[in-house]
Amino acid sequence: MTPTRRRRAYSVGLLLLGISAAAALAFTAFRDNVMYFFTPTDIVAGEIPAGAGIRLGGLVKRGSVQRDTQSLEVRFVLADCDHELPVRFEGILPDLFREGQGVVTTGRMGEGGLFLADEVLAKHDENYLPPDLAERLGEGTAHSCAPFKSVTGT
Repeated sequence: MTPTRRRRAYSVGLLLLGISAAAALAFTAFRDNVMYFFTPTDIVAGEIPAGAGIRLGGLVKRGSVQRDTQSLEVRFVLADCDHELPVRFEGILPDLFREGQGVVTTGRMGEGGLFLADEVLAKHDENYLPPDLAERLGEGTAHSCAPFKSVTGT
């Protein structure tokens, strides 16, 4: 191999190595920052990755909202057709947050089955439900949500 071809081969090899390293770093960062959506039933079934940031969606159970008078801490229960999960959030809730409302929270699971929310999202449409929950509550499904529908007042 001539010296010119050898230099080109090294250059191409280094370029491919650099692109491969950059792609590996990008995919690793992407995997660490992905947030999966779950319902309380998914969490009770143990389907969440350990220590992962997740999105938890459901309806705020009526009568479950408790506000701390000394801080911005709020505790409430998110429910779906089958299960309920206690949530703790410290911060300012959206104006549209209320009991019976569909919300999506982001955060992590804490000890004792408590979800530690970093953010609470409530859509402007009062009929908003997370997609998985809307499917379960929809008419014509084989899934029974009769006990859960009393949470929403329907």
